[in-house]
Amino acid sequence: MKFGFIAHPTSVGLKRYVKMLDLLQRQSKDLQSGYQRDLWRRENMVPFVDFGQIRSAAGATCEGIVHYLPLTADEMLASAREVQERIFEGIDTLGKQGAQLVGLGGFTSIIGKRGLVTAERASLPVTSGNSLTTYAAYKALLQVFEWLQLRPQEARVAIVGYPGSICLSLAKLLLAQGCRLDLLYRSGSASPEELLEHLPAKWHGQVTLRDSIDDCYVNNRIFASATSSGDVIDEARLLPGSIVVDIALPRDALRSTPPRTDTLVIDGGCMTASPQVKLGGESLNMAIKQQINGCLTETMVLALEGRAECFSIGRTLEPEKVLEIGALAERHGFYAFPLASWGERINEKIISGLRRYHRRQESAPAQADSGEQRRTQTLQRYRSHINPMLADFLGMQRCDHVFDRAEQCTLTDTEGRQFLDMVSGYGCLNLGHNPRIVTDAIRKFLTDSTPNFVQYVSLPQETAKLAERLCAIAPGEFERVFFSNSGTEAVEAALKLARAATGRTRFVYAENSYHGKTLGALSVTGREKHKKHFRPLVPGCVGVAFGDLEALRSELISEEVAAYIVEPIQGEGGVKMPPAGYLAAAQEICRQTGTLLIVDEIQTGLGRTGRMFASEWEGLEPDIMVLAKSLSGGLIPIGATLSTAQVWDAAYGTMGRFLLHTSTFGGCNIAAVAGLAALDGLQQQGLAERADELGTYFKAELEKATEHYPFIAEVRGRGLMLGIQLDNDFAGAVEACAREFGTRLPGDWHLTYRFFPDEVKQHLADAMSKMEESLAEMFCMRFVTKLSNDHGILTFVTANSSTVIRIQPPLVISREEIDHFVRSFATVCEEMSTFLN
Repeated sequence: MKFGFIAHPTSVGLKRYVKMLDLLQRQSKDLQSGYQRDLWRRENMVPFVDFGQIRSAAGATCEGIVHYLPLTADEMLASAREVQERIFEGIDTLGKQGAQLVGLGGFTSIIGKRGLVTAERASLPVTSGNSLTTYAAYKALLQVFEWLQLRPQEARVAIVGYPGSICLSLAKLLLAQGCRLDLLYRSGSASPEELLEHLPAKWHGQVTLRDSIDDCYVNNRIFASATSSGDVIDEARLLPGSIVVDIALPRDALRSTPPRTDTLVIDGGCMTASPQVKLGGESLNMAIKQQINGCLTETMVLALEGRAECFSIGRTLEPEKVLEIGALAERHGFYAFPLASWGERINEKIISGLRRYHRRQESAPAQADSGEQRRTQTLQRYRSHINPMLADFLGMQRCDHVFDRAEQCTLTDTEGRQFLDMVSGYGCLNLGHNPRIVTDAIRKFLTDSTPNFVQYVSLPQETAKLAERLCAIAPGEFERVFFSNSGTEAVEAALKLARAATGRTRFVYAENSYHGKTLGALSVTGREKHKKHFRPLVPGCVGVAFGDLEALRSELISEEVAAYIVEPIQGEGGVKMPPAGYLAAAQEICRQTGTLLIVDEIQTGLGRTGRMFASEWEGLEPDIMVLAKSLSGGLIPIGATLSTAQVWDAAYGTMGRFLLHTSTFGGCNIAAVAGLAALDGLQQQGLAERADELGTYFKAELEKATEHYPFIAEVRGRGLMLGIQLDNDFAGAVEACAREFGTRLPGDWHLTYRFFPDEVKQHLADAMSKMEESLAEMFCMRFVTKLSNDHGILTFVTANSSTVIRIQPPLVISREEIDHFVRSFATVCEEMSTFLN
């Protein structure tokens, strides 16, 4: 059986989309067959989709074609009688193309007394599709109740658009479940008595009639809406936790600006085809299968059933027929799930995150939340109040874990699953998670009621001890330490110190470096993507290639530069090693030009590379050194800026200057206690030496395991600071795709492309290049995802390069855990090796 379907654009944007497709298809025919006057004539309907043969999950088949009536709802209402005639003409045209049943979409089913006139006069049976649309909305609401842990009897739903056909039928289905309903009707349309006559008397006690949306905003958190007029629910006015199932088109919900994260608008009335359904020809699993409008799906299901009948026409859609078409749809592989919001898929955790707004105050005390519930609540709180894009990104990568426990190298999530941590807080956990030597020291400090915030009104004992200890173990002639709360603050302190000490204002940094994201640290960070949205930055900051001594010399020779800031290994830059001897030679150039050398050991310091400080590998004696991350064992925020007495005194050694740079929390006793205990732990366990030994073994084993995979370009680094560079080249892929389609589509699209404006072609070329870069990054992130989900191993990419997987485990990692990682990584390589470079 073959069906036809008459759709119409529900917005001006969609109308222009259809107009674009119509122009392109006519141009294609023109290029293929030559100019013909009939090709460029006015059409009543615009051909849109020819499905060819459709095969359902039950094995039934049908064919179908979709035509667009290129009028918006407002345009149809403005000339309803003329539009009715155009619909009849469209039905006849579809019939001539073999259709035996015609579905009416949106306003095409409303014109003519909700399709009754159309059904009487049409040459073919017609259906509005409203029954399956209602079913989809009903199923969505039942799923919402389940995920909110609401029994239907506890739910109070506002039905907006009563007594329209969809709203009336949906109201009956929900009342049968025991729901309480607020029925919003158009004021003046009928009397309350007449409105209630549409419902059996047994349900009248569950119903409240309302003629103002204002009442619903203060009484309801669950809405279902199908008005056909659109724009009646202002999302900005909804109560927190509100969920709107927006069923019909045009949309009834007005999206708030900025978008809210404590409410949810669900695209109701849509169905999704399962993988078993084949909608005509498919290539690479690509087909239009998600969020198919219920009206189109109903027409398709009736055709699969061979039922050429007027199924959904008029105001009254009997609940039995709604459930019947829903069951048929599911038998053929069409379901109301997954749900979507504004076209984007949503899942249980998003809706469950709103559960706290729907708990009844009079209910019994809530039971302790399960691990999954706590995870869901955390995700929602993070999305709502911290960083929704990061939450969605981690969810997309299947890395949105929530952890309950941590010890040594192991993290345990809310479901009890254990993960080997190869990120260790981006280098903050050299001693592992919750190292006993540090936690014991902090507990003793708190138990003893030791004063903490006494800096700047007295002299903190523990802070003074930590400063002395750092100066004693760090390379060079350090005698002064300024304490702050993070690495980027330590860098800020270093830059200010260098300016004040030298009287110079310029800074030189290495390209591809990473020193932090506060304004000064960002100014000497060598990656444009981190900087471009914050310009103008601190002036006088210049980057030179990492490892290029001549470039460095040419910048410093002017003797106007306050300091050269450099990392011994560029961690966030992709674990990039400097050429042998580079750092020592750079130090000599700094001394010759009177430039201070700032060495950033935030990530490389405290044993990570096989020495207590990476500077020791080349015998450096910096003027200023910055530390953070593992200085407190990862338990308390701390940063430290070490300097020589000469530099410090030149900057701050007078009455007028000694308090020019301070920090409220920096230098507190509790952070110093943690720092002293962390240094004890590093030295007592010999973790620097351990990092050297295990790092050499780790790197060799990784190289051996990956040598046959050309997409693993390099394993590099030192100690237990390693990076795996992936190089899966997609250069030319998008252009090849475009050329392939241009060649195989009817007509001469290469000729058309030649006459695109130069600016358009340049934009397309830039977009293709960026897309290919993104594909390489996507490939790398699949390694991160697979290691996590398949092998219980946490990894991530570096900040400056999304094609480098960082390997920075706690220095207490065992050889057995290293072997587990190597085996797992080799397995992922094999599984991702469909294409070799």
